[in-house]
Amino acid sequence: MGDHTAWPRPAAYTLRERTIEHQPTPIPGAKPITVGQGYSTIAWVPEAQGSWALPLLHERIASHEKPVAKAAQQLKHVCGRIPERCLAVLDAEYGCAPFVQQIADLPGEVLMRLRPNLCLFCAPLPYAGRGRPAVHGRKFKLKDAGTWGKPTATLEATDPDLGPVQVSLWADLHFRKAARQSLWVMRLERLQARGTRRDQRAVWLAWLGQPPPPLTECWKVYFRRFAGDHWYRFAKQSLQWTVPRLKTPEQAERWSDLMPFLTWQVWLARAVVADRPLPWQKKQVALSPGRVRQSLGAIWMQVGTPARLPKPRGKSPGWPTGRERQRPQRLAIVKKRRRPN
Repeated sequence: MGDHTAWPRPAAYTLRERTIEHQPTPIPGAKPITVGQGYSTIAWVPEAQGSWALPLLHERIASHEKPVAKAAQQLKHVCGRIPERCLAVLDAEYGCAPFVQQIADLPGEVLMRLRPNLCLFCAPLPYAGRGRPAVHGRKFKLKDAGTWGKPTATLEATDPDLGPVQVSLWADLHFRKAARQSLWVMRLERLQARGTRRDQRAVWLAWLGQPPPPLTECWKVYFRRFAGDHWYRFAKQSLQWTVPRLKTPEQAERWSDLMPFLTWQVWLARAVVADRPLPWQKKQVALSPGRVRQSLGAIWMQVGTPARLPKPRGKSPGWPTGRERQRPQRLAIVKKRRRPN
């Protein structure tokens, strides 16, 4: 699983490398942005169900980096150190030609969502013997059903959560700027959905790498991506990741490096803790990350701490006499601009 999130710092005028980051807002009509720093995460989802996601890399996106390029770099770093082939599940932001080009030599597969307004291309017809060989075939517009053609495979099933669904698969498609990377494109249609923004009827997915597994299993893998959203909420609300107001990006990076270690510690403790629900909480059989963290107090009482008790050191000497005071320099927000075509 790969994704990125924002650490909002709108009032940190002296913090270096603040950028404009995406952040959903509940205010109608407001732009979904904030000012702060972005962090890209590659996490391992260990279970087929539940909200557990164990971060493998959790790094800051510098002002000169793009989230897509950062995720591609992290995926190569992680997959290159795992002996087995990996499957990365990503959101629609990564379903684009630049990302596909950057992970062309990735030792694994990628399942990513596609924006519904994209235009892909089919494989070109066989070379006729005259002129330059064609690079693209006919257009495949996701919004135009007349351009889809006959799917390679179809599936109709009933899911306990989504209801009746219909899955269609097309083979050998590609982006216009990434013609050498062939994709398998799937369309997941929920037959009982209302078709609104919150209750979407159709979702487009793209599979990159070796041939995908059967349709009965392939389309369900994408929904494990949401375990990353659960981890972001867990890190921000339970682990207090975004609570400190640190002065430099380096301090924020050192503090952020603790979040994967804390998450793995909670994961390893899940088998030795007892569920201790609060009066308004229901009991759980498979403990969630928040419930395990809530039950760690009994273990800390037994293990103890190597830290010594604080000792009084007297009164602080205060600011040295004669030393001049200088206000911290206020820095402008770094705006990332698009490259010219």
